Amino acid sequence: MISQTAEYALRVVVCLANRPEESLTNEQISERTKVPLGYLAKLMQVLRKEELVDSRRGIHGGFMLKKDPERLSVLDVINAVHPLKRIRHCPLGLKAHGTKLCDLHRQLDDVQVQAEKALGSHSIASLLASSNPSVPLGL
Repeated sequence: MISQTAEYALRVVVCLANRPEESLTNEQISERTKVPLGYLAKLMQVLRKEELVDSRRGIHGGFMLKKDPERLSVLDVINAVHPLKRIRHCPLGLKAHGTKLCDLHRQLDDVQVQAEKALGSHSIASLLASSNPSVPLGL
């Protein structure tokens, strides 16, 4: 499962991708995404640092998506704020396992690999272009 931070980041990016010509303030983003305003401010700093969003100051200031939604995958957004963790070594620290994972941990890691592939195969633009009547954020 992805973290709450990653979920919030995806909501924000989808919201901004849906309004590519418009700068949105933290208040507008919070209202549309249901991300708590205090948490959103910190999240926007991370997304800006990771160069997913850009900010403008002034009367028409706010945030805009910096990356092309066609080239920005769901996995890219998740990895920017809270990367999925792979199992590289025995989580129990058993020296007998070395770098060779037991079947349990190998299978759990295989699930992570499949999740990364699935999330990496969907662009933010594809989420907005879906024919599903239940659109992200009710946009």
